[in-house]
Amino acid sequence: MKRKRRSIEVFSLSFLDVISCGFGAIVLLLVIMKISEPGVIEESTRDMTLDIERRSNEIAALRDQSAELYLKTEQLRGEEQRLLDQIAALNLQLAGAREEKNDMLVQFSSQEAILQQLYRARQDLTEEMIRLQQQKTAPPVDAPIGGVPVDSEYIIFVIDTSGSMQQFAWPAVRKKMGEILSIYPRVKGIQVMNDMGDYMFSQYSGRWIQDSPARRKAILERLRTWTPFSNSSPVEGITSAIRRFYEADKKISIYVFGDDFSRGSIQEVVDTVDSINRSLGDGDRRVRIHAVGFPVLFGHKGAELNVARFSALMRRLAEDNDGSFVGLTEL
Repeated sequence: MKRKRRSIEVFSLSFLDVISCGFGAIVLLLVIMKISEPGVIEESTRDMTLDIERRSNEIAALRDQSAELYLKTEQLRGEEQRLLDQIAALNLQLAGAREEKNDMLVQFSSQEAILQQLYRARQDLTEEMIRLQQQKTAPPVDAPIGGVPVDSEYIIFVIDTSGSMQQFAWPAVRKKMGEILSIYPRVKGIQVMNDMGDYMFSQYSGRWIQDSPARRKAILERLRTWTPFSNSSPVEGITSAIRRFYEADKKISIYVFGDDFSRGSIQEVVDTVDSINRSLGDGDRRVRIHAVGFPVLFGHKGAELNVARFSALMRRLAEDNDGSFVGLTEL
């Protein structure tokens, strides 16, 4: 008799127990992960926040260092400019000392030789030469040269140092300044300012530079590299020069160099100068105002009005203050 085989049930109770336990373990793991996940995120967020704060502090420190370096750079630039001004002033003083030394050597030259020269010169004069000399009419000392009166004992230059003048007109400025100095063989004092009223030599602020050939040469040399800030308006320089140097017993001429007048009222400037440059008893002004216009902005679109305003202002100031205005046609 054959035995019946038992049938095997695949999904028995034991198998279901195993499956249930495995599934429960997985669920338990997921629950554990969900519980721990906020803590991990919070810790990561805290670390990122600390890192951001640290980097922000580093950036702020770098910015502070950059600001300090910038201030130090500006201080060094100011110190450099101050040293350059001191060097220029020392060169001017050295030139004056050399000039005084030469004058002293001339004064100590042989008196006998001078007397002999005078005696020979007197012997050479004939009666005819004396008669002609008496008839000759010498030109007055203050005769104008090229329409510019040169009777002043003190001269002040007020120069526009703006970018347009520096870039396009500076060789012409130096040339015209030398030409003007040449028509004054000897004066009692010179001063150079820019249109803002800043002095070329800070050591001589508010006082006259004693005239000598060596000092004139030093002034022209300094003009080569002189670049102070300018607002391209001659008003401040003119009024500062008159207020500081006007004296009733001195004959003074101001020479204004510029190319345009971009802001302010022409009539207001004229009235201001008229009030501070007081007339003498004979109606003449003690401070003459001359001007030289440089054609830097001719043909530049939008600048024609400022050029015309400068010409109108300088022509009126020169006319009211016994001076001359010269407008150049080329550089």
